[in-house]
Amino acid sequence: MKATLPPAGTDKATLPHQLAANAAQWPDAVAAREKAFGIWRTFTWAQCLRDTRALALGLRTLGVGPGDVVALLGQNRPEWVFGEIAAHACGALSLGIYRDSLAEEVGYLIDFCRVKVVLAEDEEQVDKLLELGDKTDSVQHIVYADPRGLWKHRGPDAPGGGDPRLLPLQELLDRGEAALRDDPPAWQRLLDAMDPDAVAVLCTTSGTTSHPKPAMLASAAFLGHAAEMLKIDPRRPGDEYVSVLPLPWIGEQVALGQWLLARFTFNFCEEAETATADLREIGPTALLWPPRAWESAAADVKARMMDAPWLKRVLYDWGLKLGHQAHDQGRVSALSQWLVGRALRDRLGFSRLASATTGGAPLGPDVFRFFRAIGVPLRQVYGQTELCGVYVMHAPTGDVDLATVGRPLPYVQLRIDNPDRNGLGEIVVRHPGMFRGFYRNDEATQADLRDGWMHTGDAGILRGDGELVVVDRVRDLARLSNGDGFSPQFIENKLKFSPYVGECVALGDGRDFITALVCIRFSIVSKWAEKNRLAFTTYSDLSARPEVAALLRREVEAVNAQLPAAQRVRRFFLLYKELDPDDGELTRTRKVRRGTINERYGFLIDALYEGREQVDVDTTITLADGRKSRIVTRLTLQVPEPTPAEVHA
Repeated sequence: MKATLPPAGTDKATLPHQLAANAAQWPDAVAAREKAFGIWRTFTWAQCLRDTRALALGLRTLGVGPGDVVALLGQNRPEWVFGEIAAHACGALSLGIYRDSLAEEVGYLIDFCRVKVVLAEDEEQVDKLLELGDKTDSVQHIVYADPRGLWKHRGPDAPGGGDPRLLPLQELLDRGEAALRDDPPAWQRLLDAMDPDAVAVLCTTSGTTSHPKPAMLASAAFLGHAAEMLKIDPRRPGDEYVSVLPLPWIGEQVALGQWLLARFTFNFCEEAETATADLREIGPTALLWPPRAWESAAADVKARMMDAPWLKRVLYDWGLKLGHQAHDQGRVSALSQWLVGRALRDRLGFSRLASATTGGAPLGPDVFRFFRAIGVPLRQVYGQTELCGVYVMHAPTGDVDLATVGRPLPYVQLRIDNPDRNGLGEIVVRHPGMFRGFYRNDEATQADLRDGWMHTGDAGILRGDGELVVVDRVRDLARLSNGDGFSPQFIENKLKFSPYVGECVALGDGRDFITALVCIRFSIVSKWAEKNRLAFTTYSDLSARPEVAALLRREVEAVNAQLPAAQRVRRFFLLYKELDPDDGELTRTRKVRRGTINERYGFLIDALYEGREQVDVDTTITLADGRKSRIVTRLTLQVPEPTPAEVHA
């Protein structure tokens, strides 16, 4: 049935209206692909509309209506997208939850938002929901896509009859199809009843200091902002986008909106482990990755070169040097691209990339230069969940200043509050597509949203040429005891360019000098250890090896040589474990929770400043058979060699 649509280009569009318009005008065009069991499955716009419509009418049979909240929990899949758009068609609010969230994190969001229906992917996600007990008392239905393993919770064989809230996705789709047959105008009535100015998306903040806060985004404003971004960084039908980042993240939510507006093809990988191979098969024309992903890709290339024959290493080093020189001069070296650029881009799946962006946190300039040198058109973008994602970006063409994140979009107002003598102050922003406030949290809304301006909490400088320099979080800017200022994030980014450094935390606020907690990148350091015939068993064992300590010490010394004297790392520990979102040390978007680090590793930090040479870490673990095992890990404090300038002084 052809939908009645608002005029194209007006601010009266919603996600369901855009999908209906695409299906009406281009029903047989490819809209999306999903890889399952090694085979790509294609969805046309008509098929996307068919499944979304059935889901929406199925949700209506479950009583979902305006103001209700529908949560989505699982891996990036077409069904995830269809479920979100279907929830909007019912007038409900969609809430994406990260699939790797612990049960208690899931429970907090479901309880706080009073979720009515959860669309869950599989047994793993359903088990999280069922073990939460009273925290999910608002949930009336749990719809699951993959039925494998769920016999134990549903049906005649389930103990106690199972959980009556469980419902297979196919059964929900069947309900929707039956509702449409019984009442053909039902879908059009849903579209006609939609209010484009109503809140449709609940998108959680990263939660670096507390629980994630759901930001409220209205349909028309959300799509309007996505359209503004497309004016600067266009997408077209026929372009390929691979959905790698979690759909609950604001960046991927905006990509979903742009998909509906620009009609490029949305591709979904089979698993996170197959993403690299899937990228090569698709050859995306556009890619948005967070800094951690770009850092990991750069480290992987360096690790592979460690195992390469000597001639290949020599050619790689020469080609990369030519690429860096050409990039610094604002040009492209054809010889560099022939030697290394073309082959590396092909191996990474970047051969067709016309738009490559990074955001969510600062990316170290060394990583940036590496990708630009091999011909990847990498650019910085900057934004926040509350401001509907990106609102500052580098232009797709022309030189990119690595010190900045670009210029604000034309319709964005940006200022710097309380600037110091260098122009450094808090970044404050407003634009028509920004959030309406935090869901059920007036106190947090009033704290961040004042007189229509969003106080971002980020420190930056707006240069005279209109380019924005983002330094760090305002609360994370630090000063040594002598008054010298420094940005921990800047130092961390320099350190993480090393392929051997997985994560690190720079410390020193109020202290006499800067120290750091460093986590090795286990996949790379383990390969280095094997090549050098060093025996090890676990991450903790490897990180405690003196040879590894010497390797990392050389890496820190190399970074120190590039830093001003006051910002050099004087002492550091190799941490006995990786920082983990499940332990609350990182957010789900891989941002460091500094408060948690200072609290949990305070005894190590004190040892760094007390000048102690070693610290014993006593931990107890529970074995599979329930027995307790005590492990004592001895950490050795590392002191980098002074730089030549310091020796001379």
